[in-house]
This record gives sequence, C-alpha cells and structure tokens, in this order.
Amino acid sequence: MHNFLPHTDETRREMLNEIGLNSTEELFGNIPKEARVDNLKIPDGLSELEAKKHLVNLANKNKTAQNRISFLGGGTYNRYVPSCISTIVQRSEFITAYTPYQPEVSQGTLQVIYDYQSMLCNLTGMDVANASVYDGATACAEAVLMACRITKKIKALISYVLNPDYKQVIETYCYGAGIEIEYLGLSEGKTEFPSCHSEERSDVGICFDDYACVLIQNPNYLGCVENLAEISKKITNSKAKLIICADIVSLAVLKNPSEYNADIVVGDLQQLGLGMNFGGPHCGFIACKNAYLRQMPGRIVGLSKDRDDNDAFTLTIQTREQHIKREKATSNICSNQALMALAATVYLSVVGAEGLKEVANISAQRAHYLADKLSEINGIKVLYTDFLNEFVIKIDSVSADELIKKLESKNILAGINLGNKFKELENCILLAVTEMNEVQDIDKFINALKSL
Repeated sequence: MHNFLPHTDETRREMLNEIGLNSTEELFGNIPKEARVDNLKIPDGLSELEAKKHLVNLANKNKTAQNRISFLGGGTYNRYVPSCISTIVQRSEFITAYTPYQPEVSQGTLQVIYDYQSMLCNLTGMDVANASVYDGATACAEAVLMACRITKKIKALISYVLNPDYKQVIETYCYGAGIEIEYLGLSEGKTEFPSCHSEERSDVGICFDDYACVLIQNPNYLGCVENLAEISKKITNSKAKLIICADIVSLAVLKNPSEYNADIVVGDLQQLGLGMNFGGPHCGFIACKNAYLRQMPGRIVGLSKDRDDNDAFTLTIQTREQHIKREKATSNICSNQALMALAATVYLSVVGAEGLKEVANISAQRAHYLADKLSEINGIKVLYTDFLNEFVIKIDSVSADELIKKLESKNILAGINLGNKFKELENCILLAVTEMNEVQDIDKFINALKSL
C-alpha cells in the first residue's frame, strides 16, 4: 500500500523544487480564490470510516439533480442510468484500453465499437457511423468541416436555435479553417427558413448552392420540433448538404433523419447511460451516407473473416493524423470516446427499442402535463406548443433569475434562463422533463410556483 500513502512534507518539498515552485499555494495560483474551498475542516487522526462520513456530508451540500427535483436540460439531461452500466464500463479490459491498435488482442473492444456503430445506423437511418467524438458540439463542428471538404464551399448556413454552446464551438473551428458562418432566423420557436433562389438570384430568398451545408437541430434548443420535411424539400436540388443535429432519444418516436434525406447526422449521447456529472464527460456521434465515408473524421470499425472463417473485427478506416499524413487527415483534433460509447451501447442493449420508445413517450407525456399545469398559473405563459419533452415559459410577475433562485431554495432546479442566451427571450426559462420527473415531483413544482 506504499503507493497510496499521503505525501510527506519532504516529498512535497522535493516535487515543488523539481518544478521550481516554493509552495503548494503557488502551485494552485492560477485557480481563482472564489473557486477554492479554503478549509474542509477535516480533523487530524480520523479513521477511514470517520473521514468518509465527513466527506460524504460535505458532498451532500452540492445541489445536484440526484438530491433535487430537476428540470435542467439544454444539452445535458437527468436520465436514468441502469446500474449495470457502471459495472460493465469499469471492467479492467475496457477502462484501461484506449486504442485497439492490435486487433488480434482487441477483439472485445472492437466488437463493442462495431455494435455501437450499428446501433447508431439503426437509429439515424444512415449508412455508416464513426467510433464517436468528444461531444455533440464537436460532432456539429466536424460535420460542417466535412461538408466543406465534400462541396469545396467555404460558407455554412446554421440554425439560430442550435444549442448556443454548439454554435460557439463551430465558430471556433470555422474561424481557424476560414469558413464563413451565417445564421438562419427565429420564428415562433423554430428556424425561419427563407425561399430558395438557386437559378435566378433575387433580393428575396437565398441561394443554397452558395453554401456547403445547412445545419438544423431537431428538436431545437428551445425544444420545438422543426419542420424537416419542408426544410429538406427546399434544399434538395441544391449542392448544400443537410446536416441534422438529432436528439438521440427523440429518434425512438420521431422519423429518423434519413427519411428527410439528411446527408450527415450528428448529436450527443449523454442521455444514453451517461450521468449529468456537472457537465461531462459527454460523447458525440457522426453518421452519414456511404458516399461521404472517407470524409468522416475519426475511426470506423469493420467486420470481416479470419483465415478460419471466424468473425474478425478491425479498424477499417483510420483518417486521423496518428495513422496517415497530417495534411491528409480529416481531423487532427478528434478523439474516440470509446468508454462513453460503450456506456451508450450497454444502455441501448439493456433498454432495447421498445424501452427507448417508452422513455421518450413518458418524458413527452409528463412534459405536456407540466405545460398544461403551468398554463393555468397567472403570470406564466407557455410560448410554444410543438415540443417533445423540453419547452419554454415566459414569466411576467418576477425576473427569471429571481424565480430560479427562489425555487432552488426549495430544492427545485427550475431550468435555464434563456435571456442569457437569446436576446429575444428575456425573462424566459427552458424546462426539460424526463422519466426521472415523477408526477408528484411535477405537482410539487407547480405548488411551489403558485406559492411564489
């Protein structure tokens, strides 16, 4: 147990001297003082049992979705995580293996990734999916770059009601790549889509041939289900590629993106067996038509046969700079979130197709139940009704920040203040409802609002 003993003062001094610092305080000097805990007040000489109890009591002061009623959403959701997931992902053969460079000793990991890719193709309706990327924001940005390589265009048209965090990441990627971004407008909670003028230019409308892609989130950040049939029809005859950022759970009940002739489908897998965890880690996915396979970033696992005619898995497409010349790589900053993808794969295997539909249906039913109850309260208005399990309310009688703060004191996390993200939605709150929100919890929320 020597390696697990606390450092002595002599050991600390030796390490500080090695990196040229005088104190531990100097080591953590870059961390703002307001972000630090000055003193955990842990008495000396505690047993392991006593120390653990003390730390658990401190941890219980955190206001998390696990010990509060939570309506937080906006990209990170409070979904149920089956107990078996942590048991499987913490197995040593999964948690320690980063990259299956040697397929002959990595068949288990490769098979998991192959199964993951297959499940993503089933959900999205696409031909092929990669072995995951960092998160939904990264997936969106990589898809835009991917479309620009395919079309040889350097302009992207993006929905204004895409997740604001995703937009920031896209802007960062595109700035370095010299790609121009234009945003579509907002109308009644949905993307305002202009008329198309591809042959005869006009002051009214837009020429989609000028753009590498059109990126739409569905349901969008405000929870509204976009009219993808109309959007797809408008750009079908143009050179622009249709990228759909899909809510992964919604695919169990809504039409899959392939039915709208999507070229690339992206999204985040946090809802499939990954906890909220104060914002991470997440896992992003990219799926596309077979024609664009070689422009997809990251890795793809394929299934073949060995010389004894047994199934054999291997990395078939490897477009990262570790494998090919840097200038030929589709992305130099993508990463394979294999452990998170494994968790999503286990979740889908355990829940199954019908179970995922049930999760989506329960969430939608309870969300509409909550919206109906909120509509009965004076001073609260539900702005849009075409939603699945996430929606917007406008507060008239008190500021959104004040209301959120008051409800937090009642152990209710009441959603996200949209005024900080969209200037048009001042004093509006985004609420998300999942299967974790029992009807009695929703009723407690309603009663708390009425009392305020």
